[in-house]
Formats: sequence, C-alpha cells, structure tokens
Amino acid sequence: MGRPRSYRGRATRLYGGRSARSYGGCSTRSYRGRSARGGPVYILCMLTITQALHDQIVAHARADHPDEACGVVAGPEGSGRAERFIPMLNAARSPTFYEFDSADLLKLYREMDDRDEEPVIIYHSHTATEAYPSRTDITYANEPGAHYVLVSTADTDGEGPFQFRSYRIVDGEVTEEPVEIV
Repeated sequence: MGRPRSYRGRATRLYGGRSARSYGGCSTRSYRGRSARGGPVYILCMLTITQALHDQIVAHARADHPDEACGVVAGPEGSGRAERFIPMLNAARSPTFYEFDSADLLKLYREMDDRDEEPVIIYHSHTATEAYPSRTDITYANEPGAHYVLVSTADTDGEGPFQFRSYRIVDGEVTEEPVEIV
C-alpha cells in the first residue's frame, strides 16, 4: 500500500478507527475511501512549536550535556497545542540513556490530569548520535498522540551544533514529521 498522493509530508498508518482528537489534534484521512472503522487510517501531522519552546528544549539539552536531557511539553487535552515546558531530571544520569524518575512522572501525570492537559511533546537528547529514535526509545514510546522530539547535541551532520527533529512513534513504527517553528 502506498501513501495518499495528495499528502506531501509523511503519514503513519494506524488501525482501529481512532479519532484525530486522540492523536494530538492531527487530521485523519482514510486511505482509498476505506472506512476509518477497522480500515487503515493515516494520521497526517506536523509539529508546530513556538520559538520560545524550541529554544527552551535546546537549552535544556545543552545544559544537561554530556548526559541526555528529557522532559515534556504539555498542552490542553485534545488540542495538540504545545504550551507548558516541563523539564525533567534524567534519573539514569547517563550520556546514552534517559529515564524519567517514576515518582516525578506520576506527579506530572496527576498535575496534567488536574489541569486537563496531556503530553503533546516528549523530548530527550542524544549526546553522541543523530537525532533519531533508538530501539530503546521506540520500545518505551507509549503515548501515541505525542510528538517525540529528539535533539542531538553532537554535530553528526556537519550542519551545526544541534539537530531538532520530531517523530510519531506508534506501535513500534517511527515516522518523522515536519517541524514548523512559529
């Protein structure tokens, strides 16, 4: 199966007829006219982020270098809007692995629930490799509606001091998506 020709970006194929609302406000489209119920559904996404949030994520990655940085950007539930920057402590304190502290993560999810928020962006940094999800990153990705942002603080492509890339990770499938900074 190919991707819809009318979509110029990337698409992630999902099953089960989930609504766009449950995927961070992304638009949905059925492929070849098949019903969204049980048939393939494409989630067409782009991460739109403010310059201020982009800069905060990059600054956190640089500040925690040589260890990986991690955090969340929350937004109103169902909106897909990244609004509240929440840097987290890398409990692993490692240059090759990140781990949210379980108590901090529980506290964060309770706080987001109280504020009617959800994680819009889950981010972390790579300190020696490109900004692409590792097998471990893919295994632990459990928020299908979130944008997974990776910042590489290593100059792996010769284009500067960092890379900032966004992905959707659903059921082990990784799809890079465009990033629009506003």
